[in-house]
Amino acid sequence: MARPVYPESAKPTSSSSTSQLPISSSQGSHKPSRAVGPSVFQKVVSKTRPHFLPPKSREEDRKHLADWEAMMKESRAAEERRRKGLQQRRMARELNIEKSMHIWEKDILPDWRVVHRDPTLRKLWWNGVPTKLRCVMWERVIGNTLALSRDSYRSCLSRARRALSSGVFPLDILQEMEDDIVTTLPALHIFHPESGPLYQELKDVLCAWVISRADEGLGYTRGISKLAAMILVNVPTPQAFVALRNLLERHCLRAFYGGTGTKDDVEAYYRIFDTLLADSMPKIYFNFKQHQISPAAYLPDWLAPLFLDHLPFEACARLWDVILLEGDSFLFRAALAILAVLEPRLSFPDRDELLQLLKGQNKAAIEVAKREGRPLNGGKYEIYGVDEETLWDRIDSMEDWWRESTWRRLTQRELPDL
Repeated sequence: MARPVYPESAKPTSSSSTSQLPISSSQGSHKPSRAVGPSVFQKVVSKTRPHFLPPKSREEDRKHLADWEAMMKESRAAEERRRKGLQQRRMARELNIEKSMHIWEKDILPDWRVVHRDPTLRKLWWNGVPTKLRCVMWERVIGNTLALSRDSYRSCLSRARRALSSGVFPLDILQEMEDDIVTTLPALHIFHPESGPLYQELKDVLCAWVISRADEGLGYTRGISKLAAMILVNVPTPQAFVALRNLLERHCLRAFYGGTGTKDDVEAYYRIFDTLLADSMPKIYFNFKQHQISPAAYLPDWLAPLFLDHLPFEACARLWDVILLEGDSFLFRAALAILAVLEPRLSFPDRDELLQLLKGQNKAAIEVAKREGRPLNGGKYEIYGVDEETLWDRIDSMEDWWRESTWRRLTQRELPDL
């Protein structure tokens, strides 16, 4: 039988013929398949296993959750025991300082230079200068190489007040000064612009300091408010101004507060610190190098305010006692000790996280501090557990390898004109 011939336009296509076929109900309905893995409810219930693993039984989950809570409770108890132990050590040290007052008055007060010749007296000084003697001892140790009279403060303050009243005192410097004061020792509440009893005295000293630098063509430098405040806590205002001026004549601080003219000296100090870090803590050094973190990223924030932004006040007071006695080398020794305390936290593989930690802005540590009800207006590194006793444990441990001869060799190499 002959096959029918269709016109080209009338030929049936496979698609048209298929479209006319009846569709069974089994082909047209697409029921969702059952999800594989734990249900949403199981994910919510299980607190001790990641969602991508098979779910636990409820009994096992409750047991592990109870174990976790017990571990956290023990961790908090251990931290509390550690804090109490550190507090007891501090109280014992302060008691020893009080008991040694007669030695201070008899042997050190007449001539503080004897400390450099007597190891026992030097150790006594390193334990901290008695609070009631800090005024006189700091004044004597800082000295007065500039030969400033007590009238120098009144003279500079008078010039500053005339400039303020006539409107010629630079407004940008005044605003920078106010911003600096707001962040100065906030935990003490004595320099607060609205209620602080020493706010006006601090501002007067800073204005006088700006005027005293005007002849050198130097303006305001952030961080100076912290130095002035620390001295004001211990020294009356006119003497505090003289002490501040002379303290900033020490080479390292003068480099960091000297503006663009001392930039080369600052870079030299960075190289010195890098060398010391590589020798003492090579793991931290290589980790920083791998993430391209140089001392410029954190060292100025420590050295310019002499650690007052990052460490507890009492720890800073004791550090200042020794910095004033030993000079610039102890600045770098203290900076190395800070990194030694932070070392367990400095293994982040991410550069931004490392920088946040060094700035005292690690989010996880801040959240833990908030949860434990610890204040956040003290030293930035208090959230990492950096306290006076822990820091000094690291400083004391450096006795085995720290050599002043190494410091002198490095400064002679990097700062030959010093």
